Amino acid sequence: MPQSFARVYIHLIFSTKNRERSIHRDWAPRLNQYLIGILRERKCELLAAGGVEDHMHLLISMSREIAISDLVRDVKSISSHWIHTTIPGSRAFAWQQGYSVFSVSYSGLDDVKEYIARQEEHHRKRSFREELLMFLEKHGIEYDERYLWD
Repeated sequence: MPQSFARVYIHLIFSTKNRERSIHRDWAPRLNQYLIGILRERKCELLAAGGVEDHMHLLISMSREIAISDLVRDVKSISSHWIHTTIPGSRAFAWQQGYSVFSVSYSGLDDVKEYIARQEEHHRKRSFREELLMFLEKHGIEYDERYLWD
């Protein structure tokens, strides 16, 4: 076959280390713009980004040329470096070591975009812990809660 085609969408969720409330509203939009560049360099596209002070949600159209684990490593390490060098007083900022990623069908994109856009509303009622456990259960992922939080 002379050409290869792929369209893979993922919903990526990761938190700050120890779920510290260190993503500030005044610079979060700049972080989202920076993430667009990181993803573009890896031939991926950011379709939606959002979150609250202690975690991020990204809806990404994946390139067929990069592994999810490599993409997440790059997104977290490069954005962390950007935060350290751009945001005054943020040298202690860190992302959690792990992450959660879920596949999204083309027909489900609008629902995920809406969910991401409504993060502040969701988290008036539900903590990040409750949200993550809901996603893991919804997607049939077995887990040991002792290893979920760093």
